[in-house]
Amino acid sequence: MSHKKSFLLRVNPKLYEVLERWAADEFRSVNAQIEFLLREAAQRAGRLPNMKNPRPDDEAASRTEE
Repeated sequence: MSHKKSFLLRVNPKLYEVLERWAADEFRSVNAQIEFLLREAAQRAGRLPNMKNPRPDDEAASRTEE
């Protein structure tokens, strides 16, 4: 299982509401939605290589189910 860095993020309440609705539309938690958006932005900026499976935890879980 990969370890994730925890940190406090302060956002404008209106922006949080937008993120909350967007996350619900995509069936994600707000945290997962923010991570998804940051990962996409980093990839578009060339700061993060494209990854076939951006969530290694899912890959490990699928192997144990087989």
